[in-house]
Amino acid sequence: MASQLHLPADDSVQLLVTHSNIKTFSADIRFSLQTTVEAVKDKLWKKSGTSMESMRLELYDDTGSKVGDLNEDFRPLGFYSPHNGYRLHIIDLDPTSVTSGGWLEDTSLVEKYTISDEAYNKLDSNFRKFKEKMIPQNPTASGKKLPDNYMEDLCANIKVGDRCEVEPGAKRGLVKFVGKAEALGPGFWVGIQYDEPLGKHDGMVKGVRFFQCPPAHGGIVRPDKVKVGDFPERDPFEEEEI
Repeated sequence: MASQLHLPADDSVQLLVTHSNIKTFSADIRFSLQTTVEAVKDKLWKKSGTSMESMRLELYDDTGSKVGDLNEDFRPLGFYSPHNGYRLHIIDLDPTSVTSGGWLEDTSLVEKYTISDEAYNKLDSNFRKFKEKMIPQNPTASGKKLPDNYMEDLCANIKVGDRCEVEPGAKRGLVKFVGKAEALGPGFWVGIQYDEPLGKHDGMVKGVRFFQCPPAHGGIVRPDKVKVGDFPERDPFEEEEI
């Protein structure tokens, strides 16, 4: 009577997979013991980059001793009696393989794209042009320190008690503070008590009390974000359908 292969009840095994060319490649993969060696190779080439035709598989036990070569593609994995924790080692036999030479591990081996300053400056858009465009909008981007009177002129028409609208978001509220706030940075700032809980604090920032308002109703912004005028509190029901 022909001998039969007896497989464990769960019919699967978890193996540590390593690679001859990729020293950092190490993965715990579960395989069905019924899977053929050919199917195992098919699964591994997708994970390792080594083609099935160039792949040799070696099985090692949990002590590091070699159990054998999986050299018969038609055999089920269970034929080689692997156990959980065993190591399946991929040998890449192709000297021109994408995995050879350390290309997948050492990026210094990859040729870098370079461009001259002249060619870079001729591009319609690049990061350098973007940065130059943003500096007038955000002076701190240039690395220069803001003057102590930064945006003071914009505060001329903003007074404590004014109704206002703040961008972004067209948030409405009451001006509660106008002046310098060293804890936040050079220049002038405006403190707002929002009509709704759209703020971040109650008027205290970084341990300094600038004004008093209910929790989550306070905000401090630059004056260029504030527009004062006839901005009454919104009726929360005015936009609801009747």
